[in-house]
Amino acid sequence: MITKNQVKYIQSLGQKKSRDIENRFIAEGPKLVNELITAENCKIVQLLALKEWIDENPSASDHTEVIELSDMELEKISQLTTPNQVLAVIEKIQWKNDPEIKGNISLVLDTIQDPGNMGTIIRLADWFAIKNIFCTTECADVYSPKVVQASMGSISRVRVEYTDIESLLIENNDVPIYAAVLDGSDITKMEKISEGIIVIGNESKGINTEMLKLANVQITIQGKGKAESLNAAVATGIILSHLV
Repeated sequence: MITKNQVKYIQSLGQKKSRDIENRFIAEGPKLVNELITAENCKIVQLLALKEWIDENPSASDHTEVIELSDMELEKISQLTTPNQVLAVIEKIQWKNDPEIKGNISLVLDTIQDPGNMGTIIRLADWFAIKNIFCTTECADVYSPKVVQASMGSISRVRVEYTDIESLLIENNDVPIYAAVLDGSDITKMEKISEGIIVIGNESKGINTEMLKLANVQITIQGKGKAESLNAAVATGIILSHLV
């Protein structure tokens, strides 16, 4: 059984302001929740689930408090169109060490506002073993329910930081900086890289002019059709598959 105050509290975590105040976020669905339960740097505060999920996951109570819900109660607290068995309240991830940019490949995101794109880019970074993503403050919140869902657990393995990107690029100007644009070097003719910062721009406006000036190399995915541009997440996947 869940109280009205608990319902209001969990519903409030759908909003960035509440997530920032409480330093918590929510994740939903058996696959995603089970992955985050076992993640080393995720602290599960509470699990709220249907009886069927609790019966299938008897060890869940070893990690945290588990509250059994009815279908109607789960529907009240879920951010999904179709609620899916279990919801977890989780503390925001605390990374132990400073990010290592030198000798690694990092992503920089400039005003990626679509949560689906944001979550997919985090998942792509995880696939290609990229540990750090640096974002402008205008990017979608990594802990928003839609980003968490789209990342499919990769938020527990990929560090996402919001910072002053121009200062970051200036401070790390000894690392090659690659900017994704429409008229740069063809990535299919480039060598693989083992170090660098790859900058991906806004879905419609591209990369900020001042940020673009700090790049060493402008890179392009050569197209053959008439589409004006590519989805930011799709472009990131293609770039990483060629360069990493």
